[in-house]
Parts: sequence; C-alpha cells; structure tokens
Amino acid sequence: MSEQSWVLHVDLDQFIAAVEVLRRPELAGKPVIVGGRGDPTERAVVSTASYEARVFGARSGMPLRIAARKVPDAVILPVDAPTYTAASEEVMATLRAQPGAVVQVLGWDEAFVGVRTGDPEATAREIQAAVLDRTALHCSVGIGDTLIRAKNATDFGKPRGVFRLTADNWLEVMGDKPTAALWGVGSKVSKRLVGLGIHTVDELARADVDALAAEFGPKMGPWYRQLGRGDGSSVVDDTPWVARGHGRETTFQQNIVDRDDIDVAARELLTHVLADVAAEGRPVVGVGLKVRYAPFVTKTFVHRIAATFDRETVIAETMRLVDRIEPGRPLRLLGVRAEMEMPDDAREGHTPTRGGW
Repeated sequence: MSEQSWVLHVDLDQFIAAVEVLRRPELAGKPVIVGGRGDPTERAVVSTASYEARVFGARSGMPLRIAARKVPDAVILPVDAPTYTAASEEVMATLRAQPGAVVQVLGWDEAFVGVRTGDPEATAREIQAAVLDRTALHCSVGIGDTLIRAKNATDFGKPRGVFRLTADNWLEVMGDKPTAALWGVGSKVSKRLVGLGIHTVDELARADVDALAAEFGPKMGPWYRQLGRGDGSSVVDDTPWVARGHGRETTFQQNIVDRDDIDVAARELLTHVLADVAAEGRPVVGVGLKVRYAPFVTKTFVHRIAATFDRETVIAETMRLVDRIEPGRPLRLLGVRAEMEMPDDAREGHTPTRGGW
C-alpha cells in the first residue's frame, strides 16, 4: 500500500480520572469524579468522570453536587492541575518521538498527529502502544483525511479503539447523526439549525449556503456547511501556539452583593492575571469581565485599550468594567481577563484552564 498523508486525532481516555487511578490503584474499577476541591457541598463543576461514573449520568461540566447525587458511591477528588500537566507533557513527548510525526497539541488530553503511512490503522496502534508503554495511559485514535473527520472519528473508537472517517464513508457514518454530533456545533447552533429545518449532518451538508449565511453570517454560514461535509484543512500545524490572553475566575461559595467585596475579589483575580501576563512579555490590548448573577445568569463585558505594559492602567480599565455590575444583585461568579498583543507569526491558542476563561 503506497504511503499518503493522514491526520490522526489522539484522545486520551478519561484522562484526568485515569491519571488519578494511576497514583491510586485501589480506585481502578470504581466510579471516580474529579472537580473543584473535591467537596460536593461547595460550588464547583465536574472536570471529568470515569467511565464507571458516567454510567450513572455524571458528566464533565455538571455541578459537582448533582454528580454526587447521581453517583452516591463515587470517589470525589480535587483537581490537581500540575499533575495533569506533567502527565500530558509525557504523552505529547511520546507523540513527537514517533517517526515523521507532526504534532498539534489541542489540550491536556488530545492532539492532532500528521503522518505519512500506507497503513494508518497500524500507525495508530503503534502510537497507542507507545503512549501506553511510556505513561500507562490508554488513548483512542481517530483517522481522517481532514482535521474535522479525524476529530469526529475518535468518538467511534472510544475507548482504546481506532476508527477511520474519510470522504468515502463520511455521510454513511455521520449523515443520520444530529448536527450537535459535529465538532464545532454546540447545542445553541444546533437549535438554530433546527429553526432552518436542518436536523441531521446530511441535511447540513446539503443545506443552502445563502440560507446559512443569512442566519450565521457570510463567514460562519458556509463554514457550518463545510463541517457538515467533513471538509476543510488536512494540514497539522505544529507551530507553537501563543495564548491570546489570560483569565482567572472564581465561584463564590456564598453569593456576594457588597461592592467592596466585589472590588476585593476583582483585584485579587487581577493580581494572578497580571502575573500571567507579565510572564508573556507582551502588552495588554484589552480587558474583560465575566459575572454570573444568582441564580445563573451570565454577562460578559469587554473593552479594548491602547497597548500597555502598565499594571495600574490595566487595573483601572478593568475596574471600569466592574462599575457596570448591577448594584444590589447577588453574584455567584466573577472572572477577569487580559488580552495581549499577538506576534505577527503566532498561531493563536488557549491555555488550559486554571479557574480562568
């Protein structure tokens, strides 16, 4: 079989839970939930749930207290970001060590790998074996002729499997799936597509571009149809990504209302954000504020500023946004963010969340 270029999407199975089981072998086979400080009486969300916990309905992003009710026998653990980062770095180093591999990291637990091979399934199995040998972690691999197809293929391979999606079988496999099954189509977009009479991937692939552009705009409309077809780039880009900005947020265990308390919380978050920004060595060009009013209404404010390295200027501009918080309305969450000037040759990316947004 002649060699050709393939995109492999490597996705670690239940990554955070698996890392926790590695250092606590007695947890193997038990329902494990990781989130917040490991206390379901506090406000926090699930970072990951083991497959054993998912059987009972626990899911990432679910409030921890609800997950604890769904899985009363679960072992609930606090998030340990440094440990997960270290494990991730070992995995990515393993991927980069594969002959001829080009690696584009997407997050702690996933990456695209560009390879030339005549047998992509065999190459995928070799990668799985290498990752397992070095880290004792299992992964699934999606194979595709585009980034989109490789990413979607992984879902059919989980756990510990390999699956291929190409132009030849894309609609056969994906056509009857709801549009929300596509990478890049969330629940809100899916609902808007239903409003256009588009329910399935096949219908999206055949949708009228003008109708999509009228609903989503001249850029996003055609892009959503491209997603429906699985088309797009097949280039894996290993250019080191550069974070556009840094953000931190906190969920209050008790709602806060007093303006002095809000100011203190905002300035404390800013201290961490400014330290993150200073380490980048790039000027700040924008600030943002995220507030979540009780019970669960979220507002985001952003403001562009002249490029600056001045700490006090960033604080002042952020506090101008704090002034927009509705007085007397209880807050359950507050977040601040600083956007930085991007280098001309940078590939934009996002830092793994550390209580930020």
